[in-house]
Amino acid sequence: MQRTNFAEMACSIARTLDVIGEPWSPLILRDVWAGVRRFDQLQADLGISRKVLTERLTHLVDHGVLERRPYDRRPRHEYHLTVKGAELVDLLMVMAGWGDRWLAGQAGPPVLYRHHACGEISAVELRCAHCGAPMHAGDVDLLPGPGAAGPDKSTPGPGAAGLPG
Repeated sequence: MQRTNFAEMACSIARTLDVIGEPWSPLILRDVWAGVRRFDQLQADLGISRKVLTERLTHLVDHGVLERRPYDRRPRHEYHLTVKGAELVDLLMVMAGWGDRWLAGQAGPPVLYRHHACGEISAVELRCAHCGAPMHAGDVDLLPGPGAAGPDKSTPGPGAAGLPG
């Protein structure tokens, strides 16, 4: 089955999904962030087939989200987040916050976040980069950006009313 190519869409959400939009990639990123960096460790932790893990790791390396680093003389590698990958983990932390709020149930969140700067356990929140106020979907207006036009620059992209995603 041919997978839809979201990379060409004039929508930042679609382009991000092109990189991490299938279920294994975010879980691989989570594990690498948490220190699970070797192929066999990733496979054991995730319960994923070798073939699928190889494909996902190659995809994430090809997109500059992970990098391979050799760890012995045999061609064995560990996987490490790049700067681009670390920023995707920020997205995963926001997703985890949503899951903690809506899906954790009475047991509560499976992971807590201790902030390095203050040492306190905290939740992850979206804030405006300019004023620092909380920023949620109802607090913003969507406006066309410079990349809102489709690849031929004459047609709007697939976002809401042609707005960027």
